[in-house]
Amino acid sequence: MLETQTLAALEAALKALEREFAALPDVSDPASPRLDAVLAEVVARLGDNFPYFHPLYAGQMMKPPHPVARAAYALATWINPNNHALDGGRASTPMERDAVAQIAAMFGWKEHLGHLTGGGTMANLEGLWVAGQLHPGKKIAASAQSHYTHQRISGVLQLPFTKIATDCRARMDPQALEAQLAAGDIGCVVATLGTTATGSVDPLPDILALREKYGFRLHVDAAYGGYFTLADNLGPEARAAFDRIAEADSIVIDPHKHGLQPYGCGCVLFRDPAVGTFYKHDSPATYFSSDQLHLGEISLECSRPGASAVALWATMRALPLTRGGEFAQGMSACRRAATELHRRLEQDPRFRLPFPPQLDIVVWAPKSGSADRIFQEAARRNLHLALARLPGVFFGDPQPEVLCLRSVLMKPEHEQWLDRIWEILDQAANA
Repeated sequence: MLETQTLAALEAALKALEREFAALPDVSDPASPRLDAVLAEVVARLGDNFPYFHPLYAGQMMKPPHPVARAAYALATWINPNNHALDGGRASTPMERDAVAQIAAMFGWKEHLGHLTGGGTMANLEGLWVAGQLHPGKKIAASAQSHYTHQRISGVLQLPFTKIATDCRARMDPQALEAQLAAGDIGCVVATLGTTATGSVDPLPDILALREKYGFRLHVDAAYGGYFTLADNLGPEARAAFDRIAEADSIVIDPHKHGLQPYGCGCVLFRDPAVGTFYKHDSPATYFSSDQLHLGEISLECSRPGASAVALWATMRALPLTRGGEFAQGMSACRRAATELHRRLEQDPRFRLPFPPQLDIVVWAPKSGSADRIFQEAARRNLHLALARLPGVFFGDPQPEVLCLRSVLMKPEHEQWLDRIWEILDQAANA
């Protein structure tokens, strides 16, 4: 079940890489005498784990890296480049620039400023930090269903934060947003294109219309959903939002989610490269070796793994970010799996659903009995789902919250495994 075909290719690549440094004097690097024993301990520890790589894991946002990404990342660790400065990431720095430019082009940006980060949290921090520099002291606004990191980051940046109410489909309510904008104290609005709880897509066209009226900065958190811009089967509302993402001031996307990368690999993009002036600093002891702008001059992070850039670059060489291409077809497959699971749940009298999925996340609750019991029974049968607490209003329920089941169908293979997933879910519900 664990992919091993890349091992032979990695070994051949390592030998070829070693030849690139053949002019150097030989240096011994003996393996640890306890290597086998320690790796055996590691295997024992890792075996006590959920099978994140398997299609029967359909709970949280966990997806195995592409074999190309895994091999390229491992290959780069023999060099262990640091993409903070050019002299620490001589080869991997241009690879990062190229990879980030391809992501920006996917959103329709030719001119941009951006770089990789350790994940979506750090990427969002940079986006909101720039917003705070441009609108000092003003509020950050995000929907009540946005990721909790926005409120936490606002606290770190010492900026006030406000939650905007959502509609019955877990999307930011434009009327509630305008009611708060009228006070004139909001400097940045975060629009989420793919919430982590339900995959809901905030109505970006409506938010853009409000920006014209109130002049706030618009930050799009597409950490989870960003790659769905390539899918060919989005609903009209989600499609309308993704089609206007290029009008945002900044965008965050996580290649370590749908982008098939190892953790952690996030990305932040700015439409106006002039925001790079906020990053200006001086460290002559580190950067004497090059006159060219390095990524450390446009990043709040210092040391950053060049291996992440190498892996992302290699993956996009194998799977370009083009509409209709193999990668885009995988995104569409995830969406089809979610809509089919929703269809089956909707027709089953045992379950109730709040709304159809906009991306590839499905949430539902049993009409009677316990969601937790179904969760446990499914896990006993090797189907791993997730639990979530959502506002009762989403289900038309008078209770403040409803404990529901949640499935993230983010592996393209989920489409082929849906019959097996449904069979186990049926058994778990009847148990």
